[in-house]
Amino acid sequence: MEIVIAGGHGQIALLSARRLSDEGHTVRSLIRNPAHEAEVVAAGAHPVVADMEQLDAEQLSALVRGADAIVFAAGAGPGSGPARKWTVDYGAAVKLIEAAKGVGIDRYVMISARGADPEAPDDDGFNTYLRAKGLADAQLAASGLQYTIIRPVGLTDDPACDAVSTAESGVETVPRADVAAVVATVLSVPATAGLTFVLRSGSETVAAAIESLLR
Repeated sequence: MEIVIAGGHGQIALLSARRLSDEGHTVRSLIRNPAHEAEVVAAGAHPVVADMEQLDAEQLSALVRGADAIVFAAGAGPGSGPARKWTVDYGAAVKLIEAAKGVGIDRYVMISARGADPEAPDDDGFNTYLRAKGLADAQLAASGLQYTIIRPVGLTDDPACDAVSTAESGVETVPRADVAAVVATVLSVPATAGLTFVLRSGSETVAAAIESLLR
């Protein structure tokens, strides 16, 4: 497949790009800062400089055209302030949904967050982040696209352990590398379209955890 990763310089994005590239896929990574191009190339992806906050859906369509799937792994970051939660975590995600629909890309994988909730109070703090992510998730679910929404718990930089869980409760952390493994797996399993699930460390392999969601 040819896959576009939005937020291509993020840690999950770079890990996903490397895994997908190693599996033989072509990866285009959207990045805001051209200084990050070398790291994206080192991860096996083709960098595309694109400020998603500034571009509209039609402009983004030109950058994603020809791809088979989009992975939204962008985020404003914890120190960014509430305004960018709306322009990145919500706004960029929704513009890419429209861009995908505009050029016939049917598959869209969203890296969301545990607790994402469109009804969370807009308190200019963490709940604003959860509200923005929740509203973006809701827009995707209503879009008609073949979506999968992954909601990881607290992220760590530990090596991939291929031991995860999609249970609502349990270990409160998960390695970013295991999130990347789940991204690659759901893209390879079309039946995961329509699923929204929490992801945490656990005792199942990634393949077994995804299979259990399909039963």
